[in-house]
Amino acid sequence: MLEITDLVAGYGASDVLHGVSLTVPENGVACVLGHNGAGKSTLLRAALGLLRPSAGRVRFDGRDVTRLPAHRRVRDGLAYVPQGQQSFPQLTTVENLRLVADGRGRDGAEAMTEALDLFPALRGLADRPAGLLSGGQRQQLAIARALITRPRLLLLDEPTEGIQPSVVTQIQHTVLELAGRGGLSVLLVEQHVDFALRAATRYYVLEAGRITSAGERDAGAPERVRAALSV
Repeated sequence: MLEITDLVAGYGASDVLHGVSLTVPENGVACVLGHNGAGKSTLLRAALGLLRPSAGRVRFDGRDVTRLPAHRRVRDGLAYVPQGQQSFPQLTTVENLRLVADGRGRDGAEAMTEALDLFPALRGLADRPAGLLSGGQRQQLAIARALITRPRLLLLDEPTEGIQPSVVTQIQHTVLELAGRGGLSVLLVEQHVDFALRAATRYYVLEAGRITSAGERDAGAPERVRAALSV
């Protein structure tokens, strides 16, 4: 579904990613783990097209999209949930969702219903301004907004940051349910090893802009990941 090959990207004259390669399987979940400053968010921005790489290639569903702008990639089926539970704080929960649903046209209402079914707690918060929601509620809202676009690839940037354990469990359940349904792949960026390896079947460890470890999830994966992160 997503293939990133030898990607070099950064800001100005400073490269943050140095030859990163990874794949996200169709209808599967891959995770990228790493400490703060490793380049995880930069990787997602480059995958979406918010950041143009200086070298390397990004392929989505078999097509080279390296030079396509972000809005074209979104139209083709990418969705991005950035770090920090972003929403329009002055708008209510349902208004935040409706903004996206209205942009989808005739199937927007149906897509919004599907998203709320995944996060039923949001139904009871429909008229509450997003700025008054808890961090966990805002994160669920942010993911629901992305899902209304019915993406084929969902980019999630540290969805558990600052979130209470019960909501972390709900987000993990939702990610697994979505991937299990088919038609959606997920690239998950995380710092929490246990959460990431419960959700994903393949992992990559990113350190200082380079992949230092990669593999399939198995019984030994948590130990290998922690060893790679401790170096």
